Amino acid sequence: MYILCKLSGLIKIIIVFQVFLFVHAKGAGGNKSMTREKVLMDFDWRFAFGHAYDVKKDFNTGTGYFSYITKAGFGDGAAAKDFDDRAWRIIDVPHDWVVELPFDSKASYSHGFKTVGRKYPEKSIGWYRKKFFIPDTDLGKRIMIEFGGVHRNCIVWVNGFYLGRERSGYYNFYYDITDYLNYGDDNVVAVRVDATLEEGWYYEGAGIYRHVWLHKTNPLHVAYNGTFVSSDVMEKLAEVTARVTITNDYRTDQSFNIEQLIIDAKENIVAKKHLSNLFLKAGAEQEYSCALKVNNPNLWSVDLPYLYKLVTRILTKGKMVDIYETTFGIRTILFDSHKGFFLNGKHLLLKGTNNHQDHAGVGIAIPDALQEYRIRKLKEMGSNAYRCSHYPPAPELLDACDRLGMLVINENRLLGTTHEHLDLLKRMVIRDRNHPSVIIWSIGNEEWGLERNIVGARVATTMQDFVKKLDPTRRVTYAHSGWGEHGISTVQDVMGFNYIFNGDIDKQHELYPDQPSIGTEETTSRNTRGIYIDNPAKGHLAATDRKPNGRSMEEGMKFYAARKFLSGLFYWTGFDYRGEPHPFGWPQVVSQCGIVDLCGFPKDMFYYCKAWWSDEPVLHIFPHWNWKIGDTVNVWAYTNCEEVDLYLNGRNLGKIKIPIHSHAEWNVIYEPGELIAQGYKKGEIIITKKIETAGASTSLKLILDKEFIKADGEDLAIITVLVADDKGRIVPTAGNEIIFTIDGPAKIIGVGNGDPASHEPDRYFENSEQIIITNLKANTGKFSANLVEVVPEFNDSNWQLMLDEQENYSVKLKDTSEMMIIRGEFVLPTINPHLTFSIWPKSLGEVQDVFINGKCIAKNIKRGDNVQQYVLDSSILRNGKNIFAVYGKPLAPRYLYDNLNTDPGIVQIVSPPGAWKRRAFNGLAQVIIQSEKETGEIVLNAFSEGLLSDKIVIQAKPAPIRPFVLAK
Repeated sequence: MYILCKLSGLIKIIIVFQVFLFVHAKGAGGNKSMTREKVLMDFDWRFAFGHAYDVKKDFNTGTGYFSYITKAGFGDGAAAKDFDDRAWRIIDVPHDWVVELPFDSKASYSHGFKTVGRKYPEKSIGWYRKKFFIPDTDLGKRIMIEFGGVHRNCIVWVNGFYLGRERSGYYNFYYDITDYLNYGDDNVVAVRVDATLEEGWYYEGAGIYRHVWLHKTNPLHVAYNGTFVSSDVMEKLAEVTARVTITNDYRTDQSFNIEQLIIDAKENIVAKKHLSNLFLKAGAEQEYSCALKVNNPNLWSVDLPYLYKLVTRILTKGKMVDIYETTFGIRTILFDSHKGFFLNGKHLLLKGTNNHQDHAGVGIAIPDALQEYRIRKLKEMGSNAYRCSHYPPAPELLDACDRLGMLVINENRLLGTTHEHLDLLKRMVIRDRNHPSVIIWSIGNEEWGLERNIVGARVATTMQDFVKKLDPTRRVTYAHSGWGEHGISTVQDVMGFNYIFNGDIDKQHELYPDQPSIGTEETTSRNTRGIYIDNPAKGHLAATDRKPNGRSMEEGMKFYAARKFLSGLFYWTGFDYRGEPHPFGWPQVVSQCGIVDLCGFPKDMFYYCKAWWSDEPVLHIFPHWNWKIGDTVNVWAYTNCEEVDLYLNGRNLGKIKIPIHSHAEWNVIYEPGELIAQGYKKGEIIITKKIETAGASTSLKLILDKEFIKADGEDLAIITVLVADDKGRIVPTAGNEIIFTIDGPAKIIGVGNGDPASHEPDRYFENSEQIIITNLKANTGKFSANLVEVVPEFNDSNWQLMLDEQENYSVKLKDTSEMMIIRGEFVLPTINPHLTFSIWPKSLGEVQDVFINGKCIAKNIKRGDNVQQYVLDSSILRNGKNIFAVYGKPLAPRYLYDNLNTDPGIVQIVSPPGAWKRRAFNGLAQVIIQSEKETGEIVLNAFSEGLLSDKIVIQAKPAPIRPFVLAK
């Protein structure tokens, strides 16, 4: 497996990776064939904004005589293979451009007031381009490009060839690009992303926000997502059924054998089966199945998430031509209509949360390590189940759930039975059906136009049947906002209830006693971490278990606990998320339904869940203890103790017995000092918790989530920033602005603080803005020796526009015996010494000189010369209008249908990234750093005016680097 790298410092890491591959292959029982490669395409993309309706600002894409649809290979504008994108910003994907945009009170409420959508056409189209090298040794392989998710409505080209369009932002898709590639040379993929229309009613971000992969296979290979592993568990034995779909892309019939191996977590082969003398016609595809017996299997569970691996090998004439690995778990699942959910034959209450893919600092572009961090945070509070609301997740999230033991409701985006609807549903099921964490499929959520009528019942029935043909091992649900004797709830496989206030759940069970059920959504209590007095002007909600829609978090848990037929509940939500800023709207920009905030910092109700969802002793008292003397403070305790005693500065305030799934309360007259709670079980103190009055802010503290970071270019360290007093205690009301710097082989990729009304930037980056040269006018003939025609003051009012309305030449510029001058203009903002101005001129003549405001900046540029960057001295530039001019010989057509260039090039403004900074919110902030592909010491520094600074040292250690592709 090759890795195309350009940094010599990577050699040692690459060697480590190659050793890893060798050992890995050996553990699987032999040398691993190099015919299948999965190569990461995340690094070194070019990005720029286009425009939703102004074609000039959209790089004139689709305006050529042969546009990308009329003739194959004629992708024009930014879709053209040779389009010059060097003035574009360099980024890595996953990337969410919306998280980088400012807020506007006139923007979409549901999407958190970010400046994207119909009102903002200049920020709603994003272009991505990447060069990638394909060696000539790949000729003869099948090569496919896969996108994990692009939000949304994207068009993809390779080398100017139109590949297709993907409208939804939530599903993986791929194209076979074998025939379009240049072997032994660079290739270009271009993606136009249109986020003008919303697909959901919550923050969705925009861009290539999941991984991009290049797959290379032998023409005879396992199909894309072509395996399906299921198991039947008996006493001390599991029979594993391994299904594999083989594709023959050869032009001739093929004979072959299939070898199936099951590998345990220690790399031992525990089962093996051969399928011999198989035959597949040219161009055909077929599924093959076999059963393998695993003795004394380790069952996958939430506490011991044991994983096996199926290794599928295809051999022809004794030679291995493909090898494909499938991670799976052996376990049983059962939804019972009277007793609830069972995992491996044991009853298990589902303790779940709903979540969107959205995190502070990075938006929807969540790196793999952050997916795992979020799942660990939910597990920490005792949660064992996760609903993907309201769309299929990144596969890397499911990988984390598999590894960590988190059960999953995997949800389809939209209810419907057209070819488009069912194709999307199929993609979700086929991709994710090998994940042991996935216990049920959801076909949709709260579709009010279908939910309560016969049409909805028909649609749901068709979709359920369709899912079960693809995966007969799991049941199907739908998340209802209403139920009864009509509509989807009458045909639902497993009934999904959204909120106990939406209908009579007991009556539904009485009407349909054989229908299992689950609480797909239940209310938490909207509140702001660390806030205990409502402040609508700041978008802050007090952290008490208020009753939105007449119910509270505690009532929901008590209701489900009292009904054994309910499999469990999923609170809305685990994490806060951008958009849906109930109840205040602006300036609130984040939903506050989360049990943890947007950074993952626990709110008080985190400990309510932990108290009743875990076995360890829990005692959490709140609010903080910094108030005005004489204030009456309502003190709460979340605990699973039987009784709690409270003391203020040594004085007993009373012992309270704790009803199950409830809490304790005291009204306390505030005085500074310490508040101590003691938790009792069977009359003995088993846990003690204390909160104290904090002093003034004096210092910063940095807390690291892990000991070291892997030097693979992808791993993360997540740092909690704490504002402390002179005794090291968090100051619960602190809002100091904190500045961050970093040294070493890592970069900061995002900051946050959990404030639902913060309008501070999540990201600081070098911004590249392109300014279009417009109003091109042209003249030919003889000109003055000193070329006064290129200076700004020259009166060109009698000159003709160079282009007509169809963007064709409207003046005679084809007589090469005469010289020409073309004048245009571009408008600059206020000239700032921190900005860098450049021009990337393109050939408008066979030979040309280029002038800016009468100053010659380039001479004798020949047609076909590489486009060069010319940095402009700010002294020759003007605020407002500037004049661009070229002087030279007109372009001459080289053949009959030669499309002469009419693009003068682009003016680029580069603004440096600002200093990374974030205000603390109630004493806390968060910094996310990502490794580079080099080892070494990383130092993160934190500074705040008037406070003692702090730094943290992280070691970037050698680690395998996933194979990745760069340009030649």
